[in-house]
Amino acid sequence: MKRILFVVGTRPEIIKTASVIQRLKKDRAFKVGVCLSGQHISMVTQMLKDFDIKLDYDLKIMEKKQTLVTISKNLMPKLDSAYDDFKPDIVFVQGDTTTAFIASFVAFYKGIRVAHIEAGLRTFNKSFPFPEEMNRTLLGRIADRHYAPMPEAKKNLIKEGVKKKDIKLTGNTGIDSLKYMSRKKYGFLNGKLKKLPQKSKILLVTAHRRENFGKRMEAIFKAIKEIALKNKDVFIVYPVHPNPHVKEPAFKMLSGVDNILLLQSLHYRDLVKLMTVSYAILTDSGGIQEEAPSLGKPVLVLRDNTERPEAVRSGNAKIVGANKKRIVKMMDDLLNKKAVYKKMSVRRDIFGDGKACEKILKDIRILLKG
Repeated sequence: MKRILFVVGTRPEIIKTASVIQRLKKDRAFKVGVCLSGQHISMVTQMLKDFDIKLDYDLKIMEKKQTLVTISKNLMPKLDSAYDDFKPDIVFVQGDTTTAFIASFVAFYKGIRVAHIEAGLRTFNKSFPFPEEMNRTLLGRIADRHYAPMPEAKKNLIKEGVKKKDIKLTGNTGIDSLKYMSRKKYGFLNGKLKKLPQKSKILLVTAHRRENFGKRMEAIFKAIKEIALKNKDVFIVYPVHPNPHVKEPAFKMLSGVDNILLLQSLHYRDLVKLMTVSYAILTDSGGIQEEAPSLGKPVLVLRDNTERPEAVRSGNAKIVGANKKRIVKMMDDLLNKKAVYKKMSVRRDIFGDGKACEKILKDIRILLKG
């Protein structure tokens, strides 16, 4: 029996590995383990319950005022011990977090193969997004199997010298989870979301990326406030990330506006339901850029570039950065120009058909037999 260990640390990683973990666990050829780094805590506990994922290892590295350096320093020895105990034939990581990179780096040191879910995304600017672009680029040098979500990601890997035989095109595993959750019939868990004004246009905001900290985040919040004050028929919902670089300015600048609701980070099923009822979405999240087109929701990308250009090319997303005037202008167009909204709200399965986990299962069977 081949031994497979998934290493995850953040909510997006759990969302995007859940379907793969569930599917591989059903196959008797594999012993599947799950290791949580603890890079995030409050945002992942309920997520594990949602997808019925039980941990084999909880490294509990999170500490107050943690930095990228302390995350890396604390992770390495604990992963070393977990690998020695589980003895994986292959380690699975997802995306571009510090957890994903360090998990692959330690596996490389120990001669353990690495499979990378969502491989090949690039902006070609090592500082944007930071540190994700460098994490995934370095991961691309370490991984033995690259599960590319889109043809463009596959092309990026080939240009970087990865052999075609080591790349498998799968679609995005996050769409598997989205389709699984969006098919369920349920109401909101969060009591405040149960009271959303029925006649308002709901605008969902998520903003948390490190490169937006400081003046850029303040510009985004100024734009959100102006949109709220100018448009009394909209109701803005912002689940605020717990990082103090986000939370403190968000509550300072956006509290007290009648049609802005600030919440703690949401349960995934509430987030999916909120996306389904939203009129439009403003986000710097990578995952939501993928999910929104499948739900037919327009997206304003609060970043200067994106590693998911497919959503922009399709017309579902527009890059507005942290430019206050641009954000307000584009939202005005979405709210007042029917043709603009219609073009951006077409439902498209750009990033996958919901069957990525089956493609990964088929490939990993072959890989581990070899």
